[in-house]
Amino acid sequence: MKISARKAVAFAATAVFALGSLAACNRGASTTGGAGAEAGKSITIALSTQTNPFFVSVRNGAQKKADELGVKLNVQDASDDAAKQTDQLNNAATAGSSVVIVNPVDSDAVVPAVSALNKAKIPVVAVDRAVNGGTVASFIASDNVLGGKLAATALAKAVGEKGEVIVLQGTAGTSASRERGQGFKEGIAQYPNIKVVASQTANFDRTKGLDVATNLLQAHPNAVGIFAENDEMALGAVKALGARAGKSVFVVGFDGSADGLKAVQEGTLTATVAQQPELLGATAVETAVKILKGEKVQAAAPVEVVVVDKTNVAEHK
Repeated sequence: MKISARKAVAFAATAVFALGSLAACNRGASTTGGAGAEAGKSITIALSTQTNPFFVSVRNGAQKKADELGVKLNVQDASDDAAKQTDQLNNAATAGSSVVIVNPVDSDAVVPAVSALNKAKIPVVAVDRAVNGGTVASFIASDNVLGGKLAATALAKAVGEKGEVIVLQGTAGTSASRERGQGFKEGIAQYPNIKVVASQTANFDRTKGLDVATNLLQAHPNAVGIFAENDEMALGAVKALGARAGKSVFVVGFDGSADGLKAVQEGTLTATVAQQPELLGATAVETAVKILKGEKVQAAAPVEVVVVDKTNVAEHK
């Protein structure tokens, strides 16, 4: 049905008023297509890093969905630098972004930038990691607490429900690390004969995972299991273990990355809690477009996680 230009403008104004969050948009953003309230607008996705394969998959899922929906996606990479991410978010406000999707480097450090976006009436969507302040229209994430509990159960089963285990923690200050750690702690507490003898951050990084695991294994030579809060650190631990990985010491990771699944298939990584990073990115962009259209969105949108081991790895590869 055709409508007059005057009616189209009135409709767009009504949508903006209902959202109470788009007054600062439409500052020259371009688009690859689309129609309706999202036409001519852009979405910024500010990722913590793109050196981690997991976040590359988040980006790919987001870009594919943006192309499908005909909106411009401006991808920012903070290189795990919270200050750099703050600058990127501040720049998003002046660059004409209509909605900002943020995957925080640090869930606390990002708060001032999110608050500034709130003041500029630019809606914010958080993906994978929470923002510990300001206003977020929606939080798209895996159930990290549940995932941590599932990891605890998988590791307990692998070690025969007894012995010493080590935890490799992610980047301090991130909700993903905090929640996965919380879930694992709660889950492993159900096994009184298992003792966590060491926990140390390796910043979600494979090389640091190798270094930290090497040191902790030397300090705790009787350890029979390792839980790493992501696959990158888990793969570092596998390398530190060498021939012992999957035989005398069992490692459980988190993410379900391509390299992680390969290691599960090979038997060096006992299990991984698989997320769906491309779905996280796609869902974040879908949510942003709904906001542009003036549609209601969920305050929290959980994405399913599942334990992958040798019994079902073929299904996930």
